[in-house]
Amino acid sequence: MDARLTPAQAEALAHVRAVSGPPTGPPDAVVTINFHPDRIDAGGRTVIEGLLADGRFRSQFETGISNGGLTAHPGGDRDRWERRMFGGAYQRPGVTPADRPKYGALDLARHPAGAARRFGSAHLRLRPEVGARTTFTLGDSFHEPEAAGVFDAMTSVLAGLPDHLASAGPLDDYVEAQVHGPVDLAADVEALVLDDSFAGCLPAAETVATRYGVKLEWRPGSRLTPFDIPSDFRGPQMRPLAVRLCERYGRPFVDAELIGRAAREARTDPGTLQLLKYLWHTLAVHGVG
Repeated sequence: MDARLTPAQAEALAHVRAVSGPPTGPPDAVVTINFHPDRIDAGGRTVIEGLLADGRFRSQFETGISNGGLTAHPGGDRDRWERRMFGGAYQRPGVTPADRPKYGALDLARHPAGAARRFGSAHLRLRPEVGARTTFTLGDSFHEPEAAGVFDAMTSVLAGLPDHLASAGPLDDYVEAQVHGPVDLAADVEALVLDDSFAGCLPAAETVATRYGVKLEWRPGSRLTPFDIPSDFRGPQMRPLAVRLCERYGRPFVDAELIGRAAREARTDPGTLQLLKYLWHTLAVHGVG
């Protein structure tokens, strides 16, 4: 057991292990954590600047930002899900926001964009040993899935995986991972993988890699012209939104950096942020590398 685990984190792991079924052995896969590197956190920093300053990846309970729903607060939906998933371990007296799990996905396919690209263009690829303090659910916790397991005992998760992959949408075909304990860059992260649309735009990334000894990898990002955006995915507003953004910023296509730039400017406008999230989903599924 990792000595860095708090009592609440150890209790949460034990709760899931008790319902995981017989040992299966660890899967041939790693955990990735997707995120948007240029979004602004509650302290006014971009996520990549926060990684540089803190040396660790922080949960939604700490950052106050989300690439899904912002429900990480006492009494919110994520707090309720975690109570059910982990037997109330994180609702005990004295538990802090920093104690909460960090969410990623099991990268069974070794996807270049990470296992759960709906949550961001960048990802951290964690070291294999982090799996020992990670729990897994078949599908996103938003759907309150019943199948759960730990890294070496995933009977119900693996049994339901074929049906899940067959029925899931293109952004939902992942096994969610909940990492208990810290995600320290120096100790727990093998690589920081970034979309190449940010090349030259994230000076903190090079410093993160050097300071904490992680690999910095660039992957080909997706691009999509406004007129190639399908009208039947994420709604008819996507194409006119893309046209406006390309005209505003003088760009011929939408990419992750362009969406991020618009999101930073609209950070106090929830309606626009929601549309930009959907535009990212559209790019992630239909974009061309």
